[in-house]
Amino acid sequence: MVSRNKPLSSEQLGLVVKSARMYHEQKLSQAEIAEQLHVSQSRVSRWLSDAIKQGIVRTIVVAPSGTESDLEEAVAARYGLQAVIVADPGTDDEASVIRSLGAAAAGYLEVTLTGANRVGLSSWSSTLLATVDAMAPKNVKTAESVIQVIGGVGNPTVQVRATHLADRLASVTKATPRYLAAPGIVSSREGRDALFADPFVAEVAAEWDRLDTLLLGIGSIEPSPLLRDSGNSLGEGELSNLAKAGAVGDVCLRFFDNHGTLIHSDLNDRVLGISPEQMLKVGRRIGVAGGSRKYPAIKAAVEGNWVNVLITDKNTALKLESEKAPTRPFAEEHHEQRTVLLS
Repeated sequence: MVSRNKPLSSEQLGLVVKSARMYHEQKLSQAEIAEQLHVSQSRVSRWLSDAIKQGIVRTIVVAPSGTESDLEEAVAARYGLQAVIVADPGTDDEASVIRSLGAAAAGYLEVTLTGANRVGLSSWSSTLLATVDAMAPKNVKTAESVIQVIGGVGNPTVQVRATHLADRLASVTKATPRYLAAPGIVSSREGRDALFADPFVAEVAAEWDRLDTLLLGIGSIEPSPLLRDSGNSLGEGELSNLAKAGAVGDVCLRFFDNHGTLIHSDLNDRVLGISPEQMLKVGRRIGVAGGSRKYPAIKAAVEGNWVNVLITDKNTALKLESEKAPTRPFAEEHHEQRTVLLS
């Protein structure tokens, strides 16, 4: 019998995982599992309980689509978005918002991925990590490929999370993963160009022109703990200069002001990732973000057309809906730039 007071051994963990897969993925009853594994049903019940306690199985609540349909339609109409999905975490706590957004985004992806999608994926986002962890594996292929669109190499202590993000999404969709084995930002344009010349990096980068879906986090001017610890964030001096130039947020380290106008700087020549022009050509650009800290960045991202599908929390959606309609048209072909010198 599995002890409640001692860590599980590798053998015990293996049986816990096996029983959890049989119960949650294969939809076998506890009695059927017990029969196949030649154990008692009570032991299977304890294993399933251990799976939850160990974080192997995570329980999420996915609200039915249409729960906030009026609000979703109002925000979509105001900002010219293809779709808006609103989650209601019931609290402003950032961790709760992230979990709620992850569940909502997982539900959206599970019903909208067709099997032929080529999905571009940002590397450093806690919200996207929550999304892929909330997705249930399917018995059919729901995407063709999952491709990192910004370098996923960084501090080894957190790099595993960027790898997990791509691995997990590819696993649950049965897609082919393509990893960008390079840092997200380098010290010079020459360094970036040298990395882009590497055959393996060039092969991944060539896929960016073939994407039909982008799954993106929206960053505030202050980097998230995950991005900061990854070694791919900017120094305090560069962030200060960006803030002085009016930057409020970024998508894949492409910073923009409060209207969504790209702030052009030498930083854009040092990012090893999808270009602004390539991003704007992707037909479906899904932004998953919420919380009061990120509100200015979220508003700018939708106003600047960086994302055209927004998955956010109810409080953010209500604030977006209450804003005056943007005065500028959502025209990709006339996406503006502001220039700022960071060095």
